[in-house]
Parts: sequence; C-alpha cells; structure tokens
Amino acid sequence: MQYRIGQLYMISKHSCEQSGGGEGVEVVRNESDIHPQYGPGQLTEKRIYLSSKLPSWAKAFVPRFFYVTEKAWNFYPYTITGVSFLPKFSIRIETRFENNNGDNGNVSMMEREREVFGDTPTPAENVSFLDILSDPIPEKHYKETEDLSRWQSSKTGRGPLEKGWRDDHKPIMCSYKRVQCSFEVYGFQTRTEEFIHKNIRDILLVGHRQAVAWIDEWHGLSLEEVREYEQAMQEKTNSKVKSSQNNTGPPPASRPAFSRSISVTDERSLKKMGVTTVAMSDPSASSVPHSPLRLNSTPE
Repeated sequence: MQYRIGQLYMISKHSCEQSGGGEGVEVVRNESDIHPQYGPGQLTEKRIYLSSKLPSWAKAFVPRFFYVTEKAWNFYPYTITGVSFLPKFSIRIETRFENNNGDNGNVSMMEREREVFGDTPTPAENVSFLDILSDPIPEKHYKETEDLSRWQSSKTGRGPLEKGWRDDHKPIMCSYKRVQCSFEVYGFQTRTEEFIHKNIRDILLVGHRQAVAWIDEWHGLSLEEVREYEQAMQEKTNSKVKSSQNNTGPPPASRPAFSRSISVTDERSLKKMGVTTVAMSDPSASSVPHSPLRLNSTPE
C-alpha cells in the first residue's frame, strides 16, 4: 500500500511541476470504471502537451500545441497504459508491482516475465534493469533534494541509499514494465521508436526517484486522502496548462513552407499507406499511359 500511495502522490505532483508554458498534462477524466476483461478499476485519460520536448526533426510535422492522448487502467498491482496520436503510432505499457527486488534467482528473465505477464516474453537483449540510485538521468532533471545517495527521510529514518541497496533494503518493491512502441512511418520509424524508449526510461527513473525522495510528504496518508490530493492537483495542473495556452501572445512567425512528395504507381500501394483513393475512369477508355500518382503535402 505504501508504494501505491507514493506512486499516486508522485504522479500528481510531478505532472503539476512539469506543466506550464502551454505544455504539461491535462486530465480529461479520472474515475472508477469497469474494464471488459479485467473488471473494476480506475480509468484515467490525459492529454500530454509536449511540443518543446520533441526533437527538431519532428517539430516541423506537428502543430504549435501538440499533444498525445494517454489512457490508463489501474487494477493495482496491474496497470495498462496506452498512448496514441496517429493511426500508425502507438505505445502500450503494461506494469505489475511485486514485493521483491527484481532478483530472479535461478529463474531466467524470460521465464520470470512469463510469470509476471502470462504470455510471450520479451527477448533477453531487450530487457533493461533500472536502478533509481545509480542510473544516470538527464542533467535538467537533477535536484540535490532528489539525489537518493544524499536523501534521508525524517519520518521513516530511511536513506541514504548505498551501493547494493537492493540486496538488503526493506521494505522494497519492484515495478515490472513491458513497453511496446510502434511508429509505422517509413524513414522515421527507427529513430522515433528509439527516442520514445529513451524518454520512457528517463521518466521512469525520475518519477521513481521522486516517489522515494518525497516520502515525508505522503507517508501516513490514506488512499482516500491521496485521492483528494490527486483531485486538487489535477485541477491546479489543468488550470496551468489552459491559462498558459490562452496567454502565449501572438503566434510565432510561420515556418518556411516546404513540400514533400512521393510517387505511387498503383492503388494497392496507396492503401498500404492508409490513403483512400477516389474512383478513376476506366483505363481502357484512353490510350494514354497513366503516370505515377504524386502526393504532395505542406505542413501547417
């Protein structure tokens, strides 16, 4: 229960801290609901505005206020999170929380994952172990008060963490996550998926460091009390996002116009790209050979 309360507190406070300047997390809904497969749980839907966090090569393709939609089902200790933007872009994160330190003993990682998630495991080369004490985080996210090698809780007496802490620290909780990312756009797939996986890793490290570092703020709260805090912070965060968007001044100078074009010679290729074609006249009615169909687009 401590981890559950700490996680809810951390997500609410972190979202509020990261919101402003027209960006951040807007909570659209957060309510009890029934999942068709897993039954009763908590459903959360958010809009995550993140234009400034995109790499330069991606900014040219998105509007000024760009957001992705996140839907999360919480059936603690199991959660499912999905993120979507385009039909060919998706992220799915499955999480299971367990009272252990992630040490699988004599069990292989693939067998352990099958135990945790109950189906086909991830290849061993794609498995990462994250350590909230020693793994590096982006410099912009570093705060001395959240450095767990220096942190100490006045309420619980825990900390600071030292090398090997996972072997002897009690209590301890491991968060197992399976992250699946897909961006099926030719020419951008690999670097987009790598960018997303790296950012998810950074978010997980920073968030879990904060959950521990902020323990004196949430330790002793009941689930009902942390839900009240969550509601208050959501209202504050939504207000920060909306007010920033309404007071950003005149729009920036428009981007230089440019166009992209590709040649496609048949309807089948167009359908693979998700482009709906219009009916064309009977080719037999003309002796002129058809030229490749060229698609042009100019971003906003």
